[in-house]
Amino acid sequence: MRPRPTDPDLEARNLVCTLIKRSAAGEQAAFSRLHALTRGKMRATARAVLPATADIDDVLQEAYLKIWRNAGNFDPARSSPISWMSVITRNTALDAARRPRLATAELELATDIPVVADEQDDFDYAFAQRVANQVIGRLPEERRKLLSLAYLEGYSREALSQIFGAPKGTIKTWLRRTLEGVSVDCAVLARRPAFSLAVAGRKR
Repeated sequence: MRPRPTDPDLEARNLVCTLIKRSAAGEQAAFSRLHALTRGKMRATARAVLPATADIDDVLQEAYLKIWRNAGNFDPARSSPISWMSVITRNTALDAARRPRLATAELELATDIPVVADEQDDFDYAFAQRVANQVIGRLPEERRKLLSLAYLEGYSREALSQIFGAPKGTIKTWLRRTLEGVSVDCAVLARRPAFSLAVAGRKR
């Protein structure tokens, strides 16, 4: 029998559901927080199906745009938030993997995201929430704006280069390094014994 989630896990899972609902209402701050909480999991989901030569950051950007635009379709009674987001990310990654063979095909954003039945959800929402909250708060304002425009507003590299007054290659480097920095900082913070013990203590 599947174990019932502990109260902190259930609270954090409900938080992710709430962030999706608020994102559906157009709240950018809620979506930015959702991105910070779940990006590591979505990155692993995409990497599992992408070829080594694929640009995973571009795939994640497209996936999060689909999540943003389809947030109103999410039904917590049918699927956990991570399962729902993983389906979108995996489908986006599969499309990207097929793209070189279908170079002339029109690519359009998903308008009908399939929802799978709820599956075992072993994502530690409470732990990820505390880690992401600390890491995202450390980003410089300019980098938070860059991520918001790229992953929330869907600005192209060319548009971002005009906004920030930098070449497209530089924009791509900034995005990659910022996302890598968030990932590394989350991993480092999560491995700190004091932080892990503090989180574990709150679950008791």
